Amino acid sequence: MAKDKIDILLIEDEPDLGEVFSRYLRYKGFTVLWESTAEGGWENFQRASVKLLIIDVQLPDGNGFDLAQRIIASHPGQPIFFLTALHERYSRLKGLSLGAVDYIAKPFDMDEILLKIRNLLKVASVSEKDPALQLELEIGSLRLNMERFTLEEGMKMVQKLTVREAELLHYLILNKNMLVSKKDLLLKFWGNTDFFNGKSLEVFISRLRKLLQIDRKLHIESIYGAGYILHEDV
Repeated sequence: MAKDKIDILLIEDEPDLGEVFSRYLRYKGFTVLWESTAEGGWENFQRASVKLLIIDVQLPDGNGFDLAQRIIASHPGQPIFFLTALHERYSRLKGLSLGAVDYIAKPFDMDEILLKIRNLLKVASVSEKDPALQLELEIGSLRLNMERFTLEEGMKMVQKLTVREAELLHYLILNKNMLVSKKDLLLKFWGNTDFFNGKSLEVFISRLRKLLQIDRKLHIESIYGAGYILHEDV
């Protein structure tokens, strides 16, 4: 039996927030399924094809990090936003280290999250309409697989990538040896150009630099005040 297709699976145990947020997203045109427990979220995820999960970290029958690990183990590359009242740096880093696309602290601005969601689903929509975007891209001795979110060299997997790492590297490869504007990257993948998103982009670029060190012909150059160039030396 084919799975139901939905845009967003929201897993949030606060009744008022869950009701208001899910109604708001439906009003904005998304198909949304709201669940209030980790186990209910897992069961619904298995029954549906989900473009994006938004998971509260603190749930009555577990925590969102454990649920996310369970989901990613069964479906690598699944886009996830964490939603939580926890503001500690450790919690934020843990969420991002699991491969989350973003980490949103309560209270939050729904319009801001809407921009993040639209940007993420826009990338997914383009990938579905253009099969070429799901094929492997090669640069130097490396190969980026956008279906498995892996960076490979020959028959060997070098690194499993997060969704955001894969998206950024994919875009840089398509524009290799050309200047890619920092502003354009922030608007395309984060939805705005604020200070914290800029710092987040710098962290991702730093991660990609380390991964590309495998091939000495590849390096990412920072152009101060402008953006980045992924060089593939001949």
